[in-house]
Amino acid sequence: MLQHLRLAPRLHNLHPRLSSSLPFSTKYLLILPNSSSPSTHRPIHTSSSRGIVRFRRAFCTAAVEQAKAHTGEEGSFFADDGVSWKSLGISDRIARALADTGLKQPSLVQAACIPHILRGKDVIVAAETGSGKTHGYLVPLINKLGVVSAPLEDELSGDTVENHETVLVLCPNVMLCDQVVGMANSLLDQSGKPLLKVAAVCGQKGWPIFQPDVLVSTPGALLNYLFEYDREKRKREKFLRQVKFVVFDEADMLLCGSFQNQVIRLIHMLRFDEKLLSRMSSSTKEPMTDETNDHEPDENLDAGLSEADDCYEEETENEEFSECSKTEQENLNGTRVRRDWRRVREIYKRSKQYVFVAATLPQSGKKTAGGVLKRMFPEATWVSGAHLHRHNPRLEQRWIELTTDTQVDALLDAVRYSYSNDDLTRTMVFTNTVESANSVADILERVGIRCMLYHSDSSMEERAVNLCTFRDSGGVLVCTDAAARGLDIPNVCHVIQAKFSTSAVDFLHRVGRTARAGQAGVVTSLYTRSNRDLVNAVRQAEETNQPVEKAFSRKRSFRNKLKKRGMSLALLFVIVIIL
Repeated sequence: MLQHLRLAPRLHNLHPRLSSSLPFSTKYLLILPNSSSPSTHRPIHTSSSRGIVRFRRAFCTAAVEQAKAHTGEEGSFFADDGVSWKSLGISDRIARALADTGLKQPSLVQAACIPHILRGKDVIVAAETGSGKTHGYLVPLINKLGVVSAPLEDELSGDTVENHETVLVLCPNVMLCDQVVGMANSLLDQSGKPLLKVAAVCGQKGWPIFQPDVLVSTPGALLNYLFEYDREKRKREKFLRQVKFVVFDEADMLLCGSFQNQVIRLIHMLRFDEKLLSRMSSSTKEPMTDETNDHEPDENLDAGLSEADDCYEEETENEEFSECSKTEQENLNGTRVRRDWRRVREIYKRSKQYVFVAATLPQSGKKTAGGVLKRMFPEATWVSGAHLHRHNPRLEQRWIELTTDTQVDALLDAVRYSYSNDDLTRTMVFTNTVESANSVADILERVGIRCMLYHSDSSMEERAVNLCTFRDSGGVLVCTDAAARGLDIPNVCHVIQAKFSTSAVDFLHRVGRTARAGQAGVVTSLYTRSNRDLVNAVRQAEETNQPVEKAFSRKRSFRNKLKKRGMSLALLFVIVIIL
């Protein structure tokens, strides 16, 4: 009985090395688990999109607005003809800048979220990849700033404007930061200059010498510069006070895993500044608390992050949001008195706006991104895309089951399906590990198909160059999931899964690299017998217009049951031997 519990070999434990003495089929055995099933080629037929209705999510108490589909065309990307930037409340100046970049009409998601952001509400935008989310938050926030930036040379002295308002955009990595900066800087006035001053603090980019209107950063880099490189606290107070709009791009990633402690700490800092400002405006006497003491261990960033993590665990247990920040204040006699802000649940005047943006927003559990947002921002307005976690009607899906004899031929056929040496086509080939990505690249190169690599073992410079070449000249990009999230590469016509995704999030982000901004696309998924049940569940979910994540949840539960059953049988076997 136990032999049926044997799992397929894990790719990250394999180290494939190609050599000229091995045929392609033998080399490719190192990349894919064995399978004895016959090869099948069964393209899936897309089902027509269903009518879209306004609904309320069960996991959130706030209002939810779903992007409404165009009445004349199924799966439309753009809003109705009567909806314009101006009708949404965007100024003529910004509308002209958008038109100059080719964005003459807002998308469905942009039309749904822009009015809420302009009204100053906390907004959570959960919409499918390629739906226009980045401009969906950049455009209204730039409109709200409503500033004509001062000449750059006037600010090189480092002096800050007291009433200056800043947009803070947090992204999980440097490439996404650079992408947001590029999109913001592409909006030009009539003189050809960017509408606002935009800066990035990430990677090798330090704190800007000028006062930015939009600051884009990773959570870790921002905390480092606010604490490690600002021990005198000269920038921290002014910066936190001037930040009036905070965007969390790829929010599901920022609120989970290694980013979670850093992001929650930043939220606590920003919220404490809101409370302090509210007290100052409502009280005639000088407040005794000092925001600079909000986070006590200035010299030890790790200790501060650990404290934020402890407070987050406490919030999870109590199922309610509680302030984590602790302050130390001087009383009239000069003695230091500690005040625990975790027990303060006062109503205070809001002075900052929070926007969360994600293409996938899991909410099955208290610690998922959706669960965290439900608890921390219960009054936020939710805007959901029409195809969130669902099949994109503009996407053609091809499913090919592999055997040990057909896997290399199937890979080459899939790449050649859309590849041309003379045409600027763009094909992305996804694998699950760096080793398998290198092996696939070697296979393609040996048959004369030029390709580029994008994975974590490549240097930042190599990835940037390959991405730029792929964007400008087309070709084949062999990559891991490092290229699956957030990168906006136009006109990717074909996505190939050389190794099937292991999670719903990865699957949705991979297939979301094509069929973006209203265009069509093709996804070819190569899978083995070990993936067959999961693939069938995904296909069934797509054909019935159900969330794809449920298929992965069912598969995970099935595997957990098998694992638990195997452990139980093993334990029973040991007990029998002992007796």
